[in-house]
Amino acid sequence: MRIVLLEPLGAADEIIVSLGKTIEEGGHEFIMYGDKPVNQSELARRAADADVVILSNLPFPDEVVEECKNLKLISVAFTGVDHIGMDACRKMGIQVRNAAGYSTSSVAELAFGLMIAVLRNIVKCHSAVREGKTKDGLIGHDLCGKTLGIIGTGAIGMKVAEIGRAFGCKLLAYSRTMKEEAENIGLEYVSLDELLTKSDIVTLHVPLNKHTESLINRERLSLMKEGSILINTARGPVVDSNALADALNEGRIAGAGIDVFETEPPISPDHPLLKAKNAVLTPHVAFATKEALERRAEIAFDNVVSWMEGIEKNLVL
Repeated sequence: MRIVLLEPLGAADEIIVSLGKTIEEGGHEFIMYGDKPVNQSELARRAADADVVILSNLPFPDEVVEECKNLKLISVAFTGVDHIGMDACRKMGIQVRNAAGYSTSSVAELAFGLMIAVLRNIVKCHSAVREGKTKDGLIGHDLCGKTLGIIGTGAIGMKVAEIGRAFGCKLLAYSRTMKEEAENIGLEYVSLDELLTKSDIVTLHVPLNKHTESLINRERLSLMKEGSILINTARGPVVDSNALADALNEGRIAGAGIDVFETEPPISPDHPLLKAKNAVLTPHVAFATKEALERRAEIAFDNVVSWMEGIEKNLVL
């Protein structure tokens, strides 16, 4: 079989080469590309004769999938698969596997980094020191004692709850699926409206789908406390950015920490959150730690090997 790595995975080359040798030792062809394709035509050329492709968050739309007549498996070195042409995969019987869990701790840790950055004015404090200023006007807020509302209690949401408990937060949660173990770490499940009304911090940990797109819209932002903050390390379209920018600029909520946007960074210079008050923005970096990138590479290649062995693992489609 022909297995093609379509883009770099962020792990060191020697790790990728070593993982590729495992495939080659099984008598298969392994091809790796050290850069992203410059356009969709180049992507289609790279994938054209592949039986298996490996990629991370590179868009792989229906029209490209349909050109890959030999394709049997897409191994996604990422948790979300909303960038994959799933309709074409269903039509063509192509299996899709992801790397669920590779960045659970990484994303949860950045969520708390954003919470603390907003609550303690860390970005403004950094600028103040460089500009020869003092702490005047930069008195922050404790995380301890705050009500932390977690929307989505999958692996990342549960990790956030675990860390939140260690910080001394009261924990509320809203999720379509309730976890039995939630009670053991002090999570109380409530309705979405109740969570938004009662939480000092609302943090999002849901996938992007028809149920979650614009989940946090103008109406739901209006339910949040005036002094509350919103954290999004999930997917950009889960939040209405224009509505959020208005809520921040009008002082209806106190701040936001945002790692994800409607498109991958660089975002448009006229994006509303770039001019929003008390918004700490990061360039979709929550998953990106050295350790997480190595884990996802290992999972992505293991998905290929286990598929060849007929073992169902990390199956999305």
